[in-house]
Amino acid sequence: MTDPILAMPLKVAARVDQVFPTLTAAQIARIAAHGHTRRIQHGEVLLEVGDQLRFFVVTAGQIDIVSVSSLTEAPIVTLQPGQFTGEANMLSGRRGFTRIRAGADGEVIEVEREQLLSLVQTDSELGEILMRAFILRRVELIAHEIGDAVLVGSNHSADTLRIKEFLTRNGYPHAYVDLDRDSDVQQLLDRFHVSHADIPVVICRGESVLRNPTNRQIADCLGFNEAIDRTHVRDLVVIGAGPSGLAAAVYGSSEGLDVLVLESNAPGGQAGSSSKIENYLGFPTGISGQELAGRAYTQAQKFGAQILIAKCAKRLACDRKPYAVELDDCERAPARAVIIATGAVYRRLSLDNANSAGQAAVFLAQTSKCVHMLVRSEGLAASMSRYLIRRIEENSAINLRTCTEIVSLEGNEYLERVAWRDNRTGKIDMRNIRHIFVMTGAVPNTAWLGGCVLLDAKGFIKTGTDLSRDDLMTAHWPLTRSPYLLETSLPGVFAVGDVRSGNVKRVASAVGEGSIAVASVHQVLRE
Repeated sequence: MTDPILAMPLKVAARVDQVFPTLTAAQIARIAAHGHTRRIQHGEVLLEVGDQLRFFVVTAGQIDIVSVSSLTEAPIVTLQPGQFTGEANMLSGRRGFTRIRAGADGEVIEVEREQLLSLVQTDSELGEILMRAFILRRVELIAHEIGDAVLVGSNHSADTLRIKEFLTRNGYPHAYVDLDRDSDVQQLLDRFHVSHADIPVVICRGESVLRNPTNRQIADCLGFNEAIDRTHVRDLVVIGAGPSGLAAAVYGSSEGLDVLVLESNAPGGQAGSSSKIENYLGFPTGISGQELAGRAYTQAQKFGAQILIAKCAKRLACDRKPYAVELDDCERAPARAVIIATGAVYRRLSLDNANSAGQAAVFLAQTSKCVHMLVRSEGLAASMSRYLIRRIEENSAINLRTCTEIVSLEGNEYLERVAWRDNRTGKIDMRNIRHIFVMTGAVPNTAWLGGCVLLDAKGFIKTGTDLSRDDLMTAHWPLTRSPYLLETSLPGVFAVGDVRSGNVKRVASAVGEGSIAVASVHQVLRE
């Protein structure tokens, strides 16, 4: 065979040279300097599903990449001489989703993951080829649900939606089986001894069955954090993987710092859930928050930053150095410097049964006949970009209601009716509505800090010149110098993004703060 594609659909063929590029002899020689040559025999399994990944370049013969389920296996692609294995898990160190098997007698160059990362960081030409292929292959795995996780649930279940969002925002390939629509779901439930009362269920690697699991249980079962050492003292621990935290991770790791990032849910923070960001520099047609976060996440891993997923910071041990961040599973992550990028926590409606609004309205109006947009104030101008206001006003599918708020939600197994009140007239209107999107602001995520750093009256972290002489005396600031620009009242601890007092709520400013803080971290580490 000369065509590398066996089972991928036709749309992949249009970019086959990027998904499955063929390396030149010179490029193969540079890779060979980082690994060793290995003879392979037809049918030999080079890597099994769940094995720690290694990287292979075919120099003779061929390699088959195979998707494996509990009952069957299906070919994905056959790689010819000059082509290579691997996808995004090569960067994170997570285990493989597929079986890698010799399709014929031949020879490969085998490279360990650490050597491959070194190559990606130092050889710009090969780094670009490999990174593009790894990213595009992950996109295809997600699109065609080729992975080692199956979610069985219902779209009427809040926990199903939580798990689906967790897997999706973490870019994890998985299959979804809808309890309400898939006719053969009972066969799957019977095979794994699952009842309807157990839903939602995650079937992990075809073996473990997790019944309504927490995000952390899912991360543990799928090995999100297996490759990460959490015990040794890091140069820098970043708490939160929103735009500011990811920027700190990219700049810190690219400049040689040993960086660990702690993320309670998924990379991207609030920005990661945005349907489209249209005022971010360099993206004139806009970019989704998830895509921007995914790029930054991959970029941080490329430079060697390690990112713990579904790990919450519960306390900052600030009474001695090195500092330590205590996690919700009682582990500690020690660090010489800390950047707090924990952002904010969304408020909830103070209603029974209730669990950028402008962007959401425009996005939902693309597929809904009517979107009611309820605004408690008299208008949108105080908190929304003008281009977005115009788009809302000119969209006939959006019914903008100002001075209006929700007063009740009704339904049995799922939302059926919503009542809102016009605060100018007092009139209450009840409508048959199945879905609501709530965006009522947020509060800073600082309760876990336990007094280690000074906060302003609203709970945001004070930094730099916002810290007065009296503030520093209260905090017992021990140094002769003043705090650096984004430094808190605790030396070597910085705050960036939405958690910081006086922050500008823009993705670009958050990215800038993350990079600026790293420059000060270098100064702290030299002190």
